[in-house]
Amino acid sequence: MEITKDMLIGEIIRKKPEAIETLMRFGMGCVGCPSSQMESLEEAAMVHGLDLDTLMTEINK
Repeated sequence: MEITKDMLIGEIIRKKPEAIETLMRFGMGCVGCPSSQMESLEEAAMVHGLDLDTLMTEINK
């Protein structure tokens, strides 16, 4: 399954649970945060000051 920047963090976790490790490695503790249910990957990357393209590449490996 291809992860896109518009997908919600909660949706990513449900559809690709192995992405949790990558998100945590990038410093995104949002996997357990209630706001992750309504925040897109793009929004979360921006909030955490991360490069979205790099993050997406790692999640989609």
